[in-house]
Amino acid sequence: MSHVYCYNPLVRVAPWSISYPKIRYNVCRCRNMSWLSGLRELWPLFHLLFPLSIHWVAEEMTVSVLVDLTTSVLCPAQSTCSKAIYINGLQQTIVGVFKMVVLPLLGQLSDEHGRKRLLLITMSTSIIPFALLAWHQSEEFVYAYYVLRTISYIISQGSIFCISVAYVADVVIESKRAAVFSWITGLFSLSHVLGNVLARFLPEKYIFVVSTVLLIFCAVYMKFFLVETAVLAPRKNGELGCWAKIVDFLKQRYRSMRRAAEIVVFSPTLRGMALVSFFYELGMSGISSVLLYYLKAVFGFNKNQFSELQMMVGIGSIFSQMLLLPILNPLVGEKFILCSALLASIAYAWLYGLAWAPWVPYLSASFGTIYILVKPSTYAIISNASSSTNQGKAQTFIAGTQSVSDLLSPIAMSPLTTWFLSSNAPFECKGFSIICASISMIISLGFACLLNKRDTSSSTGIEGNPENPLLGDN
Repeated sequence: MSHVYCYNPLVRVAPWSISYPKIRYNVCRCRNMSWLSGLRELWPLFHLLFPLSIHWVAEEMTVSVLVDLTTSVLCPAQSTCSKAIYINGLQQTIVGVFKMVVLPLLGQLSDEHGRKRLLLITMSTSIIPFALLAWHQSEEFVYAYYVLRTISYIISQGSIFCISVAYVADVVIESKRAAVFSWITGLFSLSHVLGNVLARFLPEKYIFVVSTVLLIFCAVYMKFFLVETAVLAPRKNGELGCWAKIVDFLKQRYRSMRRAAEIVVFSPTLRGMALVSFFYELGMSGISSVLLYYLKAVFGFNKNQFSELQMMVGIGSIFSQMLLLPILNPLVGEKFILCSALLASIAYAWLYGLAWAPWVPYLSASFGTIYILVKPSTYAIISNASSSTNQGKAQTFIAGTQSVSDLLSPIAMSPLTTWFLSSNAPFECKGFSIICASISMIISLGFACLLNKRDTSSSTGIEGNPENPLLGDN
């Protein structure tokens, strides 16, 4: 019989009347973590998850429409638009370059200056790009959208989820985090389904208007209702001059970045997860950057088929993340779930790459039900291998390694996809680039199989005492 932490129902209070860092849990004996345990832990997180869900709906409802919009504006009367493919690849490369520095920096700032403040900044960056397309959809506005959306991606892509995961780790005890992360990623999938339903049935001219309104609502709601969880250390440079403050800030960033690197490098589990995440993202980001354009060119898919595919993945993902993972995790552990999900992602890539009929992409999309579990199992493994004061640093540092993948994958995928979609291809295999991307997922699976079940990094002294202030090293 294992011991896990459980709520004592006699000491529950309303979520708006508690200070989250001071939450205390009583120990009770539980035979196993039930799938409802994750749901029970979500209530104190309502003011985080509600605006996050609306934000994901607002962003997802534009994805399938953007493919049709950019193709029709940049390449009128053409089914294949190499210009759009290259612009997306360039955008992903630029985002990857800057995210390598920005993502770990945002994670450190969330540890030191509060989760709420950083979430407000990162979530608000999506408003202006979509507001531009809601205003007008000419070629000039599409180019302006890409510029502003690139800046938005640099700040928000990956950081929103990582900071949210750190927020959850402030509130939820270690033994229940895997179930909670699974429920949260399930809500993410549910939001994607709702976003695709709106994209499927809402008239195209209203989609960006509705998206912009929802994004503004999320920022306002979070500003007034979200409670800060991070314990903030007092500032020590209040009497310094402007130049001295800049120098002191840069020194603090350097020390914090070095500490984050040490935390990951000296932990076998975190080091292994950095490699797993790097190679998985290298393959998956390469596929996602060209997939919709590939399907449009080969099978003539439009926003309706794109929405159907994404809804299919989303509905299956809701089941697997909210029900399947919380049940399986206590029985088989995060490592087994991670390896199984990586195997499903390899099958997903091969079926797309070798698709010989319009129904094959739908079969491939069904594997999204399983490969979607890569994310919650990854967050759980990283969180459990990190101390409470370094959640933001560890999550965003490893996410920063994924941004290197976002930088590298378009360099190969954009020209390779364009080449094999053209009439000058060396042989007939239009999805050859997707098959090549699956090789990195195979490498990721190999590193995942080598992960140790337990991490011993906490005893090395690298992470320090969890009771120390968050800025104790500065």
